[in-house]
Amino acid sequence: MSILRGKNILLGITAGIAAYKTASLVRLFIRSGSNVKVIMTPAAKEFITPLTLSTLSKNPVISSFTEDGADEAVWNNHVELGLWADLFLVAPATANTLSKMASGRSDNFLVATYLSAKCPVYFAPAMDLDMYKHPSTKSSLQTLESFGNIMIPVTSGELASGLVGEGRMAEPEAIVSLIELHTLKQLPFYGKKILVTAGPTYEAIDPVRFIGNHSSGLMGFEIAQKAAFLGAEVIYITGPTHYKTDDSRVKTIAVVSAQEMYTQVHSYFKFVDVAVLSAAVADYKPKYISSSKIKKSEPSLLLELEKTKDILASLGSIKSNQVLVGFALETNNEVDNAIKKLKSKNLDLIVLNSLNDAGAGFGGDTNKVTLIDKNLKQTVYPLKSKTKVAADILTEIQKQINA
Repeated sequence: MSILRGKNILLGITAGIAAYKTASLVRLFIRSGSNVKVIMTPAAKEFITPLTLSTLSKNPVISSFTEDGADEAVWNNHVELGLWADLFLVAPATANTLSKMASGRSDNFLVATYLSAKCPVYFAPAMDLDMYKHPSTKSSLQTLESFGNIMIPVTSGELASGLVGEGRMAEPEAIVSLIELHTLKQLPFYGKKILVTAGPTYEAIDPVRFIGNHSSGLMGFEIAQKAAFLGAEVIYITGPTHYKTDDSRVKTIAVVSAQEMYTQVHSYFKFVDVAVLSAAVADYKPKYISSSKIKKSEPSLLLELEKTKDILASLGSIKSNQVLVGFALETNNEVDNAIKKLKSKNLDLIVLNSLNDAGAGFGGDTNKVTLIDKNLKQTVYPLKSKTKVAADILTEIQKQINA
């Protein structure tokens, strides 16, 4: 899954032979999960058709301030479009358009939209060798970069004139990769490694039965997903759940028992910056596991249980610079019990929720939490979707990192 998922991308196409590559560019953006709208200069239509690009982008292509209808002209709002975009890419960017962008000469819809945009602007130059080397072109490039725009470097190769040299527009895959990397580097958790545990653990009684709980794993899954979306590299250790992620920045490790989770967490903990232990780990497990299915022969069955290892406490005893976050699901004396857990396990933050609150706890799509930090500052949140709760938790973690 791309970091560009859900982003609104505005693609400006100018009249260069490299415009033929924009069909692939649109497809790559769509595949990344982005929403794409296309602006073309009128002359760009000579190199690739608006029909092709509108079909691929699933949006109408705009090339002028008005679209003439049967009865009356419809105005295309360049300001609204510029504000819609999360990023604006001009590719190919010809010498003509670069000059207009640099000087503010707003004589077409594309440049007018560029001047209205408040988002990051990328431009991919494309022209012949001598044009690219000309002092006026170099001046345009320097001016645009001084405005904070990001240039996607040209490559060397065979040009439309038959010359070989600089001026060739970067390939679509390289353009998308550069934008993804640049976007990633701007995110708050870029360069951070975050370990997240999720789901229940199952403690075997015999080959077919186990002791478990009602945790769905959704809360931990949302934290892992959101952390990756904010730029983190995530180690996602999960008990049995049906939640799966296809994000390349999330490494999923499936476990079943508390002992397996203990082993995996400890193997990664020393390499991470943050550990968020949201899994509902069993506190007890059968002392003896039957090697064969226990038959229903007696009116009652006694199981001797023993404590599992306390993963959270074990990490609290060895942590150095990591931010350690735990969860407390309580039914009575909620705040007091959460603070006791925070202190006894050497946590930096604890997420408290109560089964007494409607919509909170296991099994649902919502949660109602109170965050308590190591200074005992409490922040109470209303009932929210677990997606939004994950965002709140990560915002507080960011504060802990920066403290």
